[in-house]
Amino acid sequence: MIDSQAVKNTCNASIASKGYCFYKSTNGIKRHLAVDTLGFPFFTHCTKASLSDDAGLIEMLSKNIDYFKSKPVNIPKITILLDNGYHPEHLTIELQKIYPKIMTKIKFELSKKPSKVEKEAQGKSGFVPVRARWIIERSNAWMERCKILIKNFERTLDNATAKVNVCFIRLMVKRLAA
Repeated sequence: MIDSQAVKNTCNASIASKGYCFYKSTNGIKRHLAVDTLGFPFFTHCTKASLSDDAGLIEMLSKNIDYFKSKPVNIPKITILLDNGYHPEHLTIELQKIYPKIMTKIKFELSKKPSKVEKEAQGKSGFVPVRARWIIERSNAWMERCKILIKNFERTLDNATAKVNVCFIRLMVKRLAA
């Protein structure tokens, strides 16, 4: 599962890491996160908030393209669940420019929103959470428990990415120790 999270900058952040995300109304950075079904990270990447979700995802996957190159073709494809802010057709075209065989190893799937009929059948109305999407949202909430990640204090995007990785390392060590 892949999602992005916009985070506000503090006054310490450099101009190189600042950007404004119009649809999230945030001046800062975006954290792009790819997690497994347990919510643990595969890949993390930070960009300016002004970069679109699609462009951030392409950057994140292109930085980690060696993972996909080393994956054998004869095993099942990795299904990447996306929310409706992403455009799978555009992602496919751009990723095939970087690595032509990538679509033999991965496939994109948009998470389905419950219809009005399904909501009525469950006896619910208004916002109904999508079960599969809560895995990535839970991972974002785990990040928010690290006080240093509530806002972006870092001067570079690489340092911001490193802070996210340290947060998840701490979380995984706690889980192993229990």
